[in-house]
Amino acid sequence: MTLTTPEATIPVAVLLDGYAKGRFPMAHDDGQLYWHDPDPRAVFDLTSLVPDARTARHLRSGRFSITINKVFADVIQHCADRRETWIDERMRVSYIALHHAGHAHSVETWDNGRLVGGIYGVALGGAFFGESMFASVNNAGKVAFHSLVQHLRERGFMLFDTQYLNPFSASLGAMEVPRRAFRLALKKAFTVHPQF
Repeated sequence: MTLTTPEATIPVAVLLDGYAKGRFPMAHDDGQLYWHDPDPRAVFDLTSLVPDARTARHLRSGRFSITINKVFADVIQHCADRRETWIDERMRVSYIALHHAGHAHSVETWDNGRLVGGIYGVALGGAFFGESMFASVNNAGKVAFHSLVQHLRERGFMLFDTQYLNPFSASLGAMEVPRRAFRLALKKAFTVHPQF
């Protein structure tokens, strides 16, 4: 479904309405923004995710330091800086506005004061919608991911959406569920209101 808006960006209210209905926007090669509502849907089971041995060592060693919402705009820019991306300037500006509205968040990984990894997404009710992740140092993205998982658990989130299954998300533990099951899980997640 094409997303039409006269503005250069997607209004915060439009984004929130889309996520509340289980949809999310992406920029396509034709220059248009489209709403996506995949069936099946890829999700992470917050109760069973565990880091691989190497990532677990990094988490224990303290090699990387972790921050939350310190440099959201930098994280989304790094996520967009790749050969093939669905994050164009309209998307970047839209999610920065959503961040300022308190609904989009980032987890950052640092190595000696340098940003080397991060992940960002949207929090709504007890659901977190993962959008994109980057790493410029091996395992830095996975450290951000598992730090986010721990944060979501501690805060009482019930659903961690990752949209589409791909080899990388599958390696992190993502699985597919039918759209109907996802919508039921989303409805249940909206019965709680944890603070990110």
